[in-house]
Amino acid sequence: MANMIVASSNAKPLTPPTTTPTLQQHSPKPRLQIPQLSFPNKITQKLSSVATAATNMKSLSLLAVSSLTFAPPSLAAEIEKAALFDFDLTLPIIAAEFLLLMFALDKVYFSPLGNFMDQRDAEIKEKLNSVKDTSAEVKQLEDQAAAIMRAARAEISAALTQMKKETQVEVEKILAEGRKKVEAELREALADVEKQKEATIKALDSQIAAFISRVGMAGKLSFVQPDPFEYELFDGDPDHLVTVVATSNQRTPWIDPAMVKLRHRIGRGAFGETWLATYHRSTVDYDDYHEVAVKMLHPVKDDHMKVLLDKLGDLFSKCEGVEGVCLLQGISVISGKICIIMKFYEGSIGDKMARLKGGKLSLSNVFRYVVDLAQGISELHSKGNLVLNLRPFNFLLNESNQAVLGDVGIPYLLLGIPLPSSNLVRRLGVPNYMAPEQWQPEVRGPISFETDSWGFACSIVEMLTGVQPWSGRSAEEIYDAVVKKQEKPRIPSGLPPPVENVLNGCFEYDYRCRPLMTDILRVFKSWQNAINIDGGWTDLGSRMIVERTDGYTGRFLSKDDLQVGDMVRSRKLPNSRKPEIMDIPEGTVVGLERNSERDGFVMVRLHGIHDPLRVHVTSLERVTFGLAAGDWVRLKEEDKRHSPVGILHSIHRNGSVAVGFIGLETLWKGKSSELQMAESYHVGQFVRLKANVLSPRFEWPRKGGRVWATGRICWVLPNGCLMVKFPGRLSFREQFSSFLADPAEVEMVSFSTCPDIVEIYEHLEDFHWAVRPLLIALGLFIAMKVGVSVGRKIRGSEVKDEKSSVKIPNGGQHIDHKIASNPASGKHPFWGKG
Repeated sequence: MANMIVASSNAKPLTPPTTTPTLQQHSPKPRLQIPQLSFPNKITQKLSSVATAATNMKSLSLLAVSSLTFAPPSLAAEIEKAALFDFDLTLPIIAAEFLLLMFALDKVYFSPLGNFMDQRDAEIKEKLNSVKDTSAEVKQLEDQAAAIMRAARAEISAALTQMKKETQVEVEKILAEGRKKVEAELREALADVEKQKEATIKALDSQIAAFISRVGMAGKLSFVQPDPFEYELFDGDPDHLVTVVATSNQRTPWIDPAMVKLRHRIGRGAFGETWLATYHRSTVDYDDYHEVAVKMLHPVKDDHMKVLLDKLGDLFSKCEGVEGVCLLQGISVISGKICIIMKFYEGSIGDKMARLKGGKLSLSNVFRYVVDLAQGISELHSKGNLVLNLRPFNFLLNESNQAVLGDVGIPYLLLGIPLPSSNLVRRLGVPNYMAPEQWQPEVRGPISFETDSWGFACSIVEMLTGVQPWSGRSAEEIYDAVVKKQEKPRIPSGLPPPVENVLNGCFEYDYRCRPLMTDILRVFKSWQNAINIDGGWTDLGSRMIVERTDGYTGRFLSKDDLQVGDMVRSRKLPNSRKPEIMDIPEGTVVGLERNSERDGFVMVRLHGIHDPLRVHVTSLERVTFGLAAGDWVRLKEEDKRHSPVGILHSIHRNGSVAVGFIGLETLWKGKSSELQMAESYHVGQFVRLKANVLSPRFEWPRKGGRVWATGRICWVLPNGCLMVKFPGRLSFREQFSSFLADPAEVEMVSFSTCPDIVEIYEHLEDFHWAVRPLLIALGLFIAMKVGVSVGRKIRGSEVKDEKSSVKIPNGGQHIDHKIASNPASGKHPFWGKG
């Protein structure tokens, strides 16, 4: 062993390495912190025994080294000699020592430590297995809990269902008992109401005077007749004065219902019933009984009864002394209904026509009756009353075979008064004789004096032909023909030209172009004597009047009477969209040259021109306070009940105006100071709803479901209501072909108002629905054309290339010079034999 150790060393003596104290002081060795492990007791004892054995071996090695260190010199010399021959034993010795050390470490350190780790892993696995085994128990408990909950829910649901059924049965039982009780009380209440109603109706006739005085009507709806008084008349002799009793000759419209006894009903109409009654008038000297006709109106609400009675009282005063109107006896209230008591006439023109063969009257009788009736209607119009119910059965005949008007304007009196029953559909007249604006006066109106001209002309046509206008058609069909399709009744041919002309004018769709009742009276009265001289009239056939008037008519122009001193200007063309240069922007009438037909010339003086101009009256319009009839105006203070924009119907020289507004059944009356000029609209313009309009007055379509569609104005109604069609929308249903619009809710659309190319194209589509498919077809055609042209050019270049190839006819071979000259192109020449 000593030889092996010495053989691995040098000949020089072994000296321990020297260290520098300063370095040890300034650079201390780092210390490694060994972790402290805790082991079980058995392992600790084994480790301690292993440590003891290692300590013993360490001491033995130290002893061997020290013995060698302090060996004698002779021994050292021997060892140095032996190093020359035993050098190869060092490696096996070191390997043996290493194996011995490994064996010792395995037995002393690694085996106990491995056993400890295996034991610990086994314990951990055992604990984990024990935990996994308990999860099955937990799952079983969860299943049991879920089953218990399901059972509890089912039990609760069954209990709730049972309770609901029991509660429902109890509720139905209680409701049935309550229903029976309520029905019994209702029957008792209805029986009491019927008894009270009968008692009230019985007592009403005798207590009507007290009732009227209680509600405050008597002083307003009737003319209070003053009590008679006596006075002494001086007749030259102061000693013999004559006593005179003064009484009022003013009639009162009120009649005590006890004085009227109804006998039987003789007619029924859209506004009430007509009864034959006996009227008892008692005075100091005599009692008078005579037959009267009682027009009993449909019942109205109590709060509107006073308004209607006031209107009837005013109408009674206006009809007194009017020729051509039936004689009114008075007004009363019978059985809770307002009654108009009038003279009883034996028959009417309608009854007379029914008895004649063919049902038509002679031309002379027609002209005579028309003159009588037109006089009465004209007088009512002059007092501000409309009739709106002109037909042959309302034209009564008196003892002298003269025609009198039997209806004094009940439909006009009922305007604005609602009926208590929803079953009563209020119409402003009889459908066969109603003008277009009568069907929807608040939309297509308003109604005016010219409205009666349509109904009167229908009656004249019926008297001439014996056929009722629109005979055999329902009210809906008549509405469709008159209002939507703008058809006109058939008029007989062969009439005198002025008569035929005035009848044609009565059937104009725009009532402003119709003649007034005074115009009809003048024409028929001027031809009455001629008809009587010429004899009867022969039916030469009939024709349908389908012409439409786009400009002004003579009737429209003749309604404006010019006087000296009036301010005038040139009349604008109807539906003119472009500003025109006026011949007379503003002038003053200084002279008249007019015939009896209100047609002729006037002398107009212009500012800056000395001599007046001679101008035809039809080319001028009167201007008052800056406004003229037909101007578009706007109210300065808007009223939510109607549209703020309308058309001026007339303006008087004192500044009072009449304007047609959407939402009003009649003309609005006011002062010119309340109006201002508004933007005008004409036929052919494109309009759409404003962006800020969320809920328009009338239905309006949308474009693509997003924005309001744009349409073209096809008609302008007298109140400014716009009839708009949408040519850009393809519609197969006629009811969606046109729409109505409030001028206050729309704005004009044109190419100048479109800010970009997209809106310009969208407006181009508004002109017709075929614009888009036409442009698409045009684009496809252009694309195909361009494609064909490009294809032809490509084929032409290929043909040229083929013709430019080099041919060798002698050898029957040819080669394309392009391919031959460009071998890098990858194409090989084609060789062929001739």
